[in-house]
Amino acid sequence: MADPERTRLVVLGDAGVGKSAICKRFLYNSFCSKYKTTVEDLYSKEFNVGTSQQLKVDILDTCGNPQFPAMRRLSIANANAFLFVYSIDCERSFEMVKRNFEEVREQREDYQALPIVVAGNKLDLPADHRRIAVEDASEWLYCELPKMRVKLIECSAKENVNVRELFKNLLILSRKLNGQEDQSACPLKRRSSAYVSHTKSSRRADNAVPAGGAATTSGSPATSASGHGREEHQLQQHKEPERAKPRSRSLIRRCSRKTKQQIRDTTANGGGSGVDDCNVS
Repeated sequence: MADPERTRLVVLGDAGVGKSAICKRFLYNSFCSKYKTTVEDLYSKEFNVGTSQQLKVDILDTCGNPQFPAMRRLSIANANAFLFVYSIDCERSFEMVKRNFEEVREQREDYQALPIVVAGNKLDLPADHRRIAVEDASEWLYCELPKMRVKLIECSAKENVNVRELFKNLLILSRKLNGQEDQSACPLKRRSSAYVSHTKSSRRADNAVPAGGAATTSGSPATSASGHGREEHQLQQHKEPERAKPRSRSLIRRCSRKTKQQIRDTTANGGGSGVDDCNVS
């Protein structure tokens, strides 16, 4: 079996918002109420997407403390998708999400194509603790980032509410789940069309009469037979130095080379699909 496709998910957010708690709840279905500062942790998990494809997701849990800017820049540069986390009871954490996004926009020219899920954690807190209304977060998300592949989900790592939905939606935004097989089928159809078209043109070229010969596609049987005789005579003269190579095999080799070249050219001109389609990995 081929190695699974890999994608890297980077988790960004302020310190204490629950980034590590979300990762551990998703990976191990566990929760620890005792806070411990994270410098940087890397986790891996494999997913089955479709009937025959595996996707390995590397989840990078970053430090929320801004004293490690070089590490954060490196993680942003290598990411295929982002999970921004804020706490619904802390306005500063939501402002940090906005700053994190600005860092992504400054460093990545392809930022509009990157899958992003914004998670409002600590949904388990009492209603009077809330400081970030979901409507305010949605307004920023869909007004400031209208052309991006983004989604807002409120969750609770403590109560295990919507944690799996965060990662499922990241895979969907990465086009690794629903709709991927339909999209990946398109390049195959285009390649098949190129192959059939070239094969037909090769057959027409092989059946074409050399210069000076009579047409064989129309006319009387006698004319067709005469043209066929002249064609065979010219082919015999042309093949005289290569008497050891059967004509049929020679034609097969020529068609194969031309067809393979056509498929390679089609792929190089955009026949295949890009990485923003995994890509999460």
